[in-house]
Amino acid sequence: MTEPSSTERLIAAMFDAAEIERTGDLVTGEGRLDGRSISIIGTTDRTYIGADVAVAMARCVLDIVRDKPGQPILIIVDNSGHRLGRWDELMGNNGCIAHLTKCLYAARRRGHRVIGLVNELAVSAGFMALGMATDACYALPGAEVRVMALGAMARVTKVPLDRLTELCATSPVLGPGVENFMRVGAIAGVWSGDLAGHLRVALAERPEPGDDRRRLGHERGGRTAALDVATRVRAGA
Repeated sequence: MTEPSSTERLIAAMFDAAEIERTGDLVTGEGRLDGRSISIIGTTDRTYIGADVAVAMARCVLDIVRDKPGQPILIIVDNSGHRLGRWDELMGNNGCIAHLTKCLYAARRRGHRVIGLVNELAVSAGFMALGMATDACYALPGAEVRVMALGAMARVTKVPLDRLTELCATSPVLGPGVENFMRVGAIAGVWSGDLAGHLRVALAERPEPGDDRRRLGHERGGRTAALDVATRVRAGA
C-alpha cells in the first residue's frame, strides 16, 4: 500500500471527512467541514508544475465552476516551481500556467471563495500562479516560500551573495521565507494547531474589493511605497 503523501495527510487532518483522488502528483476531491462541502485541488511531493499539470488543474477549476456554483475551493500548494524542459517549452508552459491563474480568477469572480495553503514548498511561478491567485494564501509553520534562491539570484543579478544576504535583512521584498512573504502581504498568515479552525475563519472572511496585498504589506512594514503609489496612479496624480 502506498504511503499517503503529506498533502493527503494534511487533508485528513483538516476535514471531518474527505473523498480525494490522486493522479500522479495531483490531488483533487472534496472535503466536508461542519456539514459544508469544500472542493480541494492540490499538488504533492514538491512536484514541478508542467504544462500537463497546469492544464489538469485548470480543468478541475472549470469543472467546479460549472458543476458546483459558489462552492469554496482550497488550493494546497506544494511545488518546486514551473518545470523546465523542451517538451514544456514546446507546449507553452508559461501560457498553460497563465491559463490556470485566469481560471482561478474567473472562479473568484463567479463567487467561489478560493483559499491557498502552502504545505511544504512553493517556488517562483508555482507560488504566484497558485498561492497569489487566491483570495488569501496561508502557510504551514514549516513551509518554504521563495521566488528565487539567493544563490541563483546572485548569479542572475551579478550581486555578491553576501551583499544580497545583507540586503534581505532589511528588505523583505528580496528575501525568501514565510516571514518575508508575510511582511510584503503575499502570505496572509501562518496556520498551526487547529487547522480546521483556521479554515473556518478563512472561509468566513469576505475578501476586500480588489487586491489588499498592498495594504497588508504597508501595515506590516514590508512594502512601504506600493500602496501610496497605486493610490496616486488610480487618482491620476
